[in-house]
Amino acid sequence: MKKTTPTKGLSEGLLITGIILVSFCLRPSITSVGPLIPMIREDLGLSNAWAGFLTTLPLLSFATFSLFSSAIGARLGNVRAILMGLFLIAFGIIVRVQGGAFLLYFGTAVSGIGIVICNVLLIPLIKVKLPHKIGIMTSSYTTGMSAFAAVGTGLSVPLAIGMGLGWRGSLLAWVALVALAIVIWLPQVKPNKVKGPDEGLTGGKNVWKSKLAWQVSIFMGIQSTMFYTLIAWLPDLLIHKGFTAGQAGLMMSLMQVVGLVGSFAAPLVAVKYTTQAKISFGMGMIYFIGFLGLFFEYNWVIYIALTLIGFCLGASISLAYTLIGLRTEGATTARLSGMAQSAGYYLAALGPLLIGALFDLFHNYNLLVILMVICALSFAWLGTKVGRDIKV
Repeated sequence: MKKTTPTKGLSEGLLITGIILVSFCLRPSITSVGPLIPMIREDLGLSNAWAGFLTTLPLLSFATFSLFSSAIGARLGNVRAILMGLFLIAFGIIVRVQGGAFLLYFGTAVSGIGIVICNVLLIPLIKVKLPHKIGIMTSSYTTGMSAFAAVGTGLSVPLAIGMGLGWRGSLLAWVALVALAIVIWLPQVKPNKVKGPDEGLTGGKNVWKSKLAWQVSIFMGIQSTMFYTLIAWLPDLLIHKGFTAGQAGLMMSLMQVVGLVGSFAAPLVAVKYTTQAKISFGMGMIYFIGFLGLFFEYNWVIYIALTLIGFCLGASISLAYTLIGLRTEGATTARLSGMAQSAGYYLAALGPLLIGALFDLFHNYNLLVILMVICALSFAWLGTKVGRDIKV
């Protein structure tokens, strides 16, 4: 395969801008749904379980297509594959607001496919095109993704109610951001652009037979379960505790803003130590304390709880990605990344659906908190395993 050289000058600046804009597009179409679920549920006559499936469906897309994204990048080239992913995101956003429940779910699934293609291929693209800026670009990519996850949550209700767009217009508005990313990304697509690296497709160990690889994958799955379950159902819990829909959306957004600190700091701290077991265990305990706070009815306790939870939500995803690199060498890194994202997202997909079904059966919002407490304790225990200084 032809060897690439780092991108320079003006083209490098355009590439960096493109990468950051792509990262902005990878979460709002998902996180904007949670605060709108009461409106969607009422308009389309959905049960809680089917409403929760709106958050579960993208995760199923992530889990399934994360196994194929590297192959798509190797065939089309990472640059072209990411452009295809952006078009899929835009297509899904447009389609899902055009009709009833079927188009809503279909469009959501298509957007999920586009998101995971971009998500998987941005990291190898950075390694090839910007090898001298891997650290800062990875931090910028994950932080940008987290930041617009928060923006998506915070703006969905104001767009729907404040601007009178309704839930359909609120979801559709995010196509403008994707269109901007496509415009900025198009100059990267040239006939002489080399295809993405395919080191992850050959060589390396069989991670599916490794106990440590499964522990890392479940560790990632638990943190994803907590994030996506909270995105789907925490607004309903807050409304049940007396907050308005707008207040619940704002609190969700602020929680994710706090997470930006954890998202940026966690990898920088983790790589300074030989083992990360204490860091992972401590994070699990902070999660645990935060979730216990959601049992209370006092607003100030809830604010503190959401601050602790928000910090950990940001830090845990960055830590999980960091551990994939620290626990592997060579081509095994790509293999574990694919496994962890696939197995992890399949596990995460169960959370929103399970909570929706439990709400339908028992009408008890404390069940959400109980599940999160169990996840926090599991996260802390697994953290002592995946944080050890050993390799897959």
